[in-house]
Amino acid sequence: MNPTELARYLDSVLITGNVATPRQDNLRHIRLFLDGDENLEFGVRTTREWTYDDVFDLMCERVGISADRFLESGQDSIDSFKCVAALDRFAERFGAAVRARQRILFATGHPAGLLPVHAALAEAARQAGAEVVEVPEGKRFRQGDIRQLFGVLMWHQHGNLMHTHSPEPMMLSLELLRDRGLPAPDLVVADHGWAGYAANSIPALGFADCNDPGLFVSEAEGHLEVAVPLDDNVCPSLYIPLIEYVLRGAGLGQFQADSAQPAGRLAS
Repeated sequence: MNPTELARYLDSVLITGNVATPRQDNLRHIRLFLDGDENLEFGVRTTREWTYDDVFDLMCERVGISADRFLESGQDSIDSFKCVAALDRFAERFGAAVRARQRILFATGHPAGLLPVHAALAEAARQAGAEVVEVPEGKRFRQGDIRQLFGVLMWHQHGNLMHTHSPEPMMLSLELLRDRGLPAPDLVVADHGWAGYAANSIPALGFADCNDPGLFVSEAEGHLEVAVPLDDNVCPSLYIPLIEYVLRGAGLGQFQADSAQPAGRLAS
């Protein structure tokens, strides 16, 4: 797909366009981020003061939510061309890291949606000679632990892979690498608090929904290198054209998304 075709596709499957996240949720999350809410701050460390209007304007600029300040409920949106432009930046940076055979760490707080995206990128990076960072599994987090499947870190609890906004799993994982005398990753590819926390000290790329203002603030401050705006929890198969677009843009077009999808391999 070319960029225009991909933008149309993303709108058609509601990865962008009239996404599922309601307007009132987007606005509430801006306020909660500014209040330092533990579920919305994502571990992002700001270096300047941000007002509600600052963050609102940023989300209009980088995500494409409605700029109508009187619209407080109902439908909101993500601009597909802003998503594609961010994917282009993402692919360029990711491809450079892979070509340099860097150590790349993948993680997701949205395993029911974005796990196959991260897993496909991890497998393509591995096949092309980059190192997918493996973190010793089983580190306790809340009533569960941190596990790595298909090269991707996630939070596991009671037999389930859990959705989380918390930055703590990434903090614990990086501390574990340090305590074991292992080097920090050269690049992190993640979302939610996994990305927000990592970007404070490590080059990082992230995916973020229109109700995830923290990652766009991190990007604006020059911490997170790229924040890709998209709905982060549609059915995983719908992301396949996006994965293929990123792999081609990264110079990894020989690795098709279907062949890069995990096929039962677990990271040790």
